[in-house]
This record gives sequence, structure tokens and C-alpha cells, in this order.
Amino acid sequence: MKHQFAKVEEVEVLRDYTLRIRFSDQKVNEINFEPVLRGEFYAPLKDKELFDQVTVDIEVGTIVWPNGADYDPSMLYSWAEISDDFVDQMHKIAGVTNNALT
Repeated sequence: MKHQFAKVEEVEVLRDYTLRIRFSDQKVNEINFEPVLRGEFYAPLKDKELFDQVTVDIEVGTIVWPNGADYDPSMLYSWAEISDDFVDQMHKIAGVTNNALT
């Protein structure tokens, strides 16, 4: 995968756990984060009120939440290519098996 250096410039909450993210090269991704809200930093974001407090940290060029959760901007940029693997990884970390997902 080619590493992208585009930074997040704007974020908008579209609906429950779904954000529209605009990057410095004007690319826009709509991402549903619900499948990856697991683990120490991300599970608290299941609280919609906390999730909706997402902002852009201009200095580092990514999205952040008040609890310290954030994502690498290159990961967000390439979400369509990496999301399936990332969801699988988050489920393994949380101890969820494929059988439990169906």
C-alpha cells in the first residue's frame, strides 16, 4: 500500500458512528466506525454523545475525541482498502470470533 501524506482538514458527523472526512487533497471518505468501536480507547465511543464530539486536530492532521482516541490519517485516507483487515484485527483484540458476528 502506498503511504499517503494527506491530512484531515474537516470532519462531519453524518449519522450514528458515521463520519464524512475531507482531506487536504480534497478527497472525501465516509466511514462507519461502528464495527471498530472496541478496545480501551474506541469502545467508549459507542456513547453517541462522546462519538459526536469528534474534532480535527489541525496540528497532526487527524480526527480526535476528548477521551484521547484518534486514528492515523493515512489509515483514514486508505479506509476502503484496509477496513476489512482492521475490523478483523479489532474483533480479535476484543475476543470476538467470526461465529459470534453472525
